[in-house]
Amino acid sequence: MSQLDILLLVFRVAFAAFVPLCFIAVCVWMERRGCAFIQDRSGPNRANIFGFRAGGLVQNLADAIKLITKEDVIPGHIKQKFYFVLAPVIVFVIALVSFAAVPFADALVINGKQYLMQGIPTDLGILWFLALAGFGVYGIILAGWSSHNKYGVLGGLRAAAQVISYEIPMGLAIISALVVYGTVNLTEIAQFQGQLLFGFIPMWGVVLQPLGAIIFIIAAFAETNRTPFDLAEGESELVAGFHVEYSSMKFGMFFMGEYVAMFTSSALIVTLYFGGFQIPWFSTETLVNFARPVAVLLMLLIPAFAKLFTMWIAKNNKSHYERVDDPRVKEAQVYIKGIWGLVIALEIVLFIYLITVSGGVADRVLVTILQIVTFLVKTTLMCFVYVWVRWTLPRFRYDQLQKLGWQILLPLSLLNIFVTSAIVVALG
Repeated sequence: MSQLDILLLVFRVAFAAFVPLCFIAVCVWMERRGCAFIQDRSGPNRANIFGFRAGGLVQNLADAIKLITKEDVIPGHIKQKFYFVLAPVIVFVIALVSFAAVPFADALVINGKQYLMQGIPTDLGILWFLALAGFGVYGIILAGWSSHNKYGVLGGLRAAAQVISYEIPMGLAIISALVVYGTVNLTEIAQFQGQLLFGFIPMWGVVLQPLGAIIFIIAAFAETNRTPFDLAEGESELVAGFHVEYSSMKFGMFFMGEYVAMFTSSALIVTLYFGGFQIPWFSTETLVNFARPVAVLLMLLIPAFAKLFTMWIAKNNKSHYERVDDPRVKEAQVYIKGIWGLVIALEIVLFIYLITVSGGVADRVLVTILQIVTFLVKTTLMCFVYVWVRWTLPRFRYDQLQKLGWQILLPLSLLNIFVTSAIVVALG
């Protein structure tokens, strides 16, 4: 194995492991800021380090310190302590490993050798996700059962029934998509969506499979136990459900597992239905062939976006009343200087690329970086949809949840398979 092989292997594994972990902070911040905006109230704006609030991100650090330093209590009535401790580990690890087969960029070709941009370069693709995703509920069931608490047991039972009810329409929605794509390989699925329908419409899954996309997204909400499908931990009925007896970092692992699962399912939704890493109207080969003009365009767009972003920071990062030497204004000035420093660094890198190393491998590396950024932006927007729905819709009753899964989504997913198959056969 060459040094390049080792370097790319380390990069792929590190990306698959650390990006979902970093998105825990992003998703928690997005949750707090989003719910504050939707409910018309202040979000996290007090916790700071030497006056720097980082837009509320410092609150996440405060929460992490709180969870780590809290007393780790295992109630005395719990007999199965091993399973009690194992449950949150299962939830967290399964959510993290599920992302390993999701491609975050097109295959990188260097010296004729292809490197898949996945944590685990496997051809199993969507089958990897389906094989692992169902295991996450075992952690919830174990947590409820081992807690030896009636609310915990009810939460575990609800989670099991919910997963059974929604994995079936999810699997059937995936079958419809696979009929169209003709492969289970997620990289090939994303490559397929780089084509154009009628010469001008991106062939994204949501265009080819609109009903399948809706069914899959609803089922993904249920699989991640997010509102309005959080019946397993419904506070109004079960206090906290399956994690009622948990504290400290064991509770924290359930908490982190939920957000990693949210990120992973968002990444999969983007890959299956929203083009994955594809930039609309610009396939990988098109970007490689026009890498130099794209670099010039980036040199123009980056300062423009930075200007708009810094203007937004300057407008919003100040106190709501007049203050002498407003500390929030000073804080904003530091952020603005940091952003422009980053812009200057990016401009220098792009300039060096244009005058020295453009062409060949460098073009493909540039395209890979652009596709990674595109993938992360799409996934972040999908995560925001999760937040948006949570703070807009009320929790379903349990009978409503089951009725939606069995009487609405299941017949629609079967109908979608028949219609999709008929169209594919008719079109040859």
